[in-house]
Amino acid sequence: MSENSDIKFGTDGWRGVISRDFTFENVRWVTQAIVDYLKSANADHNGLIVGYDRRFMSRQYAEEVASVAAANGLTVYISDGFAPTPAISWAVKEKGVGGGIIVTASHNPPEYNGIKFKESFGGSATPETTVIVEKLLRDRQQKGDAPLFIPYEEGVKKDLIVSFEPMKGYMKKLKSFINLEKIRDSGIRVAVDPMHGAGAGCIGRILGDLGIEVKEIRAIENPVFGGGNPEPIDRNLGELMALVKEEGYDVGLATDGDADRIGAVDGRGEFFNSHKILTLLLKHMIEERGETGNVVKAVSSTRMIDILAEKYGISAIETPIGFKHICKKMLEGGVLVGGEESGGIGISSYLPERDGILIALILVEIMAVNGKGLEGVLDELFEEIGIFCYDRIDLGIAGEEMLGVREKMARIEPKLITGIKVDKISRMDGTKFFLADGSWLLLRASGTEPLLRIYAESSSKENVDALLNEGKNLLGLTE
Repeated sequence: MSENSDIKFGTDGWRGVISRDFTFENVRWVTQAIVDYLKSANADHNGLIVGYDRRFMSRQYAEEVASVAAANGLTVYISDGFAPTPAISWAVKEKGVGGGIIVTASHNPPEYNGIKFKESFGGSATPETTVIVEKLLRDRQQKGDAPLFIPYEEGVKKDLIVSFEPMKGYMKKLKSFINLEKIRDSGIRVAVDPMHGAGAGCIGRILGDLGIEVKEIRAIENPVFGGGNPEPIDRNLGELMALVKEEGYDVGLATDGDADRIGAVDGRGEFFNSHKILTLLLKHMIEERGETGNVVKAVSSTRMIDILAEKYGISAIETPIGFKHICKKMLEGGVLVGGEESGGIGISSYLPERDGILIALILVEIMAVNGKGLEGVLDELFEEIGIFCYDRIDLGIAGEEMLGVREKMARIEPKLITGIKVDKISRMDGTKFFLADGSWLLLRASGTEPLLRIYAESSSKENVDALLNEGKNLLGLTE
């Protein structure tokens, strides 16, 4: 049994530092537990899809996954090259297999890799499934019941491991979901930043076929992602923002390392965060596409969603962070869209799964339908509902210090924050303070990295900065 038997699934699968936590041995253990789950749920008979991203040795780890699954008698369909996570998710649904395993650490730093498990419906494993998989893993390790394994080449010779091409079906699905003709006639100029990740080429291929001018940066394979995290947030998109501003592109679109998260830059060259994206998506789906349904948002998401939900007579359902919680609500029915602060956004009628490439294309559709940039559409909405500003800071905290921080978060109950009355405190996921003026502050330990995240939303940048600073003060983290 592995010396590092403390394998835990976070907000979306299992991740670890390569060679320290994320080892071939631990990959075998996790894969075996997932296969055990598929067998216990009678979901193993149609096979398993395996995909991978562009991280260091992801292909080799994917072959290890395939070898374990094949040794258990499953037919494994392994991607013939790197692919976006949403492409593998769609392949799971399209092929009707029991599930999918993707080797990826998403937006994490380059020294990480990980495993995401998708269930037969194509979305993230539900919280209940994750608990079962973790228990199956612990039970096997405690018994010393080692994972089954056959060499990869043997699995191929026995036709238990079959190579397949996931992109054709995925691209066809994407094209079927967007208004191609409206985009074709728009004349919109688009800059794209896949951040050296698995989404490279996808957005450009679809828009280019429509005659749209597209310029893509950071598209080459680079396992260290240019020295940063492949997370499409403000501080990581300086090159894209400069390109949009200096060369006059109408929009910049970015996806994370495995392309299931979206980030954007408006026509002014300013970062357009996921809160704004989710808000405009909800507005577009209801007002322009004529669809209806509730909206699901993570605890760190904007209050703009609540205001629009009230306007449309729908419910805004709040969940813990992690798209698996949003996916669960989508599966229960009655949900139109769902999203989280990290840029993971999905549309139920497409797939109960987040897809950064899909949402990027929908943003272009929104611009084409409205005949204006994202900033213009948002400014009109702000005139109606008021201005909302948001920011997040991440503090590197781990081990005993993080335990102390968690204890403080569980206890603190301030009456005032930045001089404003605290109306309500929620501990659904971290500690969230709802203030009397509509602002909010959230303190939360990351589920994927050794970080404390502090989130805030208010009516001005000054108010947001004050809230973030107060978040540090509440936990005694000021310098």
